[in-house]
Amino acid sequence: MDLIDELIKLAFAEDIGEGDHTTLCCIPAEAEGAQKLLVKEAGILAGVEIARRIFNTFDPTLKMEVFIHDGAEVKPGDVAFIVRGKVRSLLQTERLMLNVMQRMSGIATVTRKYADRLQGLKTKVLDTRKTTPGMRMLEKEAVKIGGGVNHRIGLFDMILLKDNHVDFAGGITNAIKRANEYCKANKKDLKIEIEVRSLDELEEVMACGGVDRIMLDNFTPELTRKAVERIGGKYETESSGGITFDTLRTYAECGVDYISVGALTHSVKGLDLSFKAC
Repeated sequence: MDLIDELIKLAFAEDIGEGDHTTLCCIPAEAEGAQKLLVKEAGILAGVEIARRIFNTFDPTLKMEVFIHDGAEVKPGDVAFIVRGKVRSLLQTERLMLNVMQRMSGIATVTRKYADRLQGLKTKVLDTRKTTPGMRMLEKEAVKIGGGVNHRIGLFDMILLKDNHVDFAGGITNAIKRANEYCKANKKDLKIEIEVRSLDELEEVMACGGVDRIMLDNFTPELTRKAVERIGGKYETESSGGITFDTLRTYAECGVDYISVGALTHSVKGLDLSFKAC
């Protein structure tokens, strides 16, 4: 069972508990019907395929007819899909499906805005680990649907030596050396990224080597340009820290490969959707 299946089952347990007494008291078990997903706000639709998994998990007899797919631009009045089957099942899956799709669509919409801001440049916008606990896989999928790129999924699929790691390890050279020794000793093929806070720290990384990517943390655009020139394409580059939509393109024009933006996931408003009887 993957993390999304586990999330769906946990979410149903959280929402339904011992039973949806409202539905059970007024809807006959044999009643059949249909509901449509109605778009009420312009944006990027995301979560259609996750919705399918939600419906199938709860009641495999539900039939879903999709008109608009993940990644499409939508506007108020659009109908994304219709689901037909037992009314009890439709009512009991409604809230979970909407919670997931509204959240994912909100993230995809914001990500598309950032990705469009970088058009014509090589720079890609990255997400971060600033995600809702338990929903990371869905939120990172929404970033991809919106046109962004996933950074590491968690602490297990990449080594990212941030400021605290460097400080506790006794400096940049020690941190990089230990990271490479760890990968060799444990037969791990992991990319190594290190965060630098100044041009002096960058010089230490350049002298040491042994990394795949350098994160320029809280650099000004001027310092970013200097750092990119110094790196000279030897390593991948990433800008991070306090970069907003308004300053995004300025940093990208400095030549960095990636810009990581926590705002893609940590403070997004859900897209307005509803699931109405039809």
